[in-house]
Amino acid sequence: MQKQRFDNYSQPELASDWQLHRLTQPSRLHGANGVRAGADGRVYVAQVAGSQVSAVDIDTGLVELISKMGSDIVAPDDLVFDDNGNMFLTEITEDRVSVLGRGGASKVLFDGLICANPITLHQGHLITGECRPGGRIIDIDLVGGGVRTLAENVPMPNAFEVGPDGMLYAPIMGTNEIWRFDLNTGQHQVVATDLGVPDSVKFDSSGNIISTQVASGQVLRIDPRTGATTLLAQLSPGLDNCTFVGDRLFVSSIDGSLTEVLEGGATRPVVKSGLQWPLGIAVDTDDELFVADGAFTYLLREGGELRQSGFLFFPGYPGYTRGVVAEGDGAWLVTTSNGQVARTWPKEMRSEELCSGYDRLMGIATTRSGAVIFAEYGTGRVHYLKDGSIECIAEDFAGPTGVAEGPDGELYVSEQDAGRVSVVRGGRIDCFVDGLVRPHDISISRGHLYIADAGQHSVEKVDMSTGKRETIAWQLPIGAPPGITPKIIGSVGDMAGPMLSFTGLAVSESGAVFLAGDTEGSVLKLQPN
Repeated sequence: MQKQRFDNYSQPELASDWQLHRLTQPSRLHGANGVRAGADGRVYVAQVAGSQVSAVDIDTGLVELISKMGSDIVAPDDLVFDDNGNMFLTEITEDRVSVLGRGGASKVLFDGLICANPITLHQGHLITGECRPGGRIIDIDLVGGGVRTLAENVPMPNAFEVGPDGMLYAPIMGTNEIWRFDLNTGQHQVVATDLGVPDSVKFDSSGNIISTQVASGQVLRIDPRTGATTLLAQLSPGLDNCTFVGDRLFVSSIDGSLTEVLEGGATRPVVKSGLQWPLGIAVDTDDELFVADGAFTYLLREGGELRQSGFLFFPGYPGYTRGVVAEGDGAWLVTTSNGQVARTWPKEMRSEELCSGYDRLMGIATTRSGAVIFAEYGTGRVHYLKDGSIECIAEDFAGPTGVAEGPDGELYVSEQDAGRVSVVRGGRIDCFVDGLVRPHDISISRGHLYIADAGQHSVEKVDMSTGKRETIAWQLPIGAPPGITPKIIGSVGDMAGPMLSFTGLAVSESGAVFLAGDTEGSVLKLQPN
């Protein structure tokens, strides 16, 4: 059984005085979004964050990569097959629909579909849509070649399906309802209301609607005639889609799980949940870890399990989260992909925005004076925030990612695009460490600078008084998988800005180094002997 979500892994190597522990197990999928049963009886899973499609054996759990990261298919969100085995996919960040042939060649069928998400086939017509407020539903005639707009100004339609009555049934996330559309006129009727934010519709063999609820984690059976609902299973929030293999029902979750729904509310995990990346990572004085995973955040203690502490559809969630630092008293400071800096209290499910309007924010840190410093990758600037006042400390960095305050108040900045860490003293920028490949997060502890180099898959330790540099671990599951050049994953409407990867690193007071294993979806701990 495949244990990892990418090929060509190497075992990590360590300096003689360090040990490596995995605090969480690697994820087997890079998230899980649209799912569809193939003719071979496997469930095919689209993965936006991983830019890949995998096929899962529903009995053994064996995972096979079908479309890999770095291919021409980018951020696939939903999929459907024709009778010849061609796979049609929506690429949500690329605003397009593509087809992947059985031989592996792909081509774009339709472009300009903003937040392209739902897709289904009906009698030679490919029906697809935009999952956004004011979205369109588009009908593409695969035989005649015509394209028409079936409906427009639809409030966030998601994974839809044509029912036994020939009507298109769609979950409408913006109104928390399910609608049915006349395929000839585009007119709609409301079928069911007051749900748990529905994001998929399929039909069972009896003609009932089966729908996942992203906010409540419910799997519902809905009578299309009356709208009456029956709870089939209660899972965690974050459900994305569902599909049938025969009469067997499988549901996906954004966290990378695939679950079979059994009789009487029972469930069976086919692929267990895991981290999509993770991205930023931080540790507080009580050795509790905060793990930023984009649409989810988690809290983790060594020896325990990941505890979901936030989700994109939860009240008080700060947004698609990337960088993080502990502030104390249960509060954490985060950067989001939508260009915000926020303070969040995950145990209280609340947050407050501190500033916004920035271009591709990455790492964040605090200073001994209580100020906040954060890196703006898009403009090459690093900013200083204190008492509501914001100023640019320094600019013209080559892709700033990680930030940290030095022992004497200096500012250290990792520059991904220049392969170095620079130091700012008195307004002057000097190179402190060069010869890196793609340095991401940095941390300073006990007179040493620690660097997560995503490009050479290593953690570097630098003595700040002598400049002596030591590689304490290499061949780590961080950064791009070996042999793969990822393509940039863009924005998902207003929900998430560009989903740039970020390898987080944090050092505890005891000297342990915690690392975001974004390649495999794990949290790593490097411990000195």
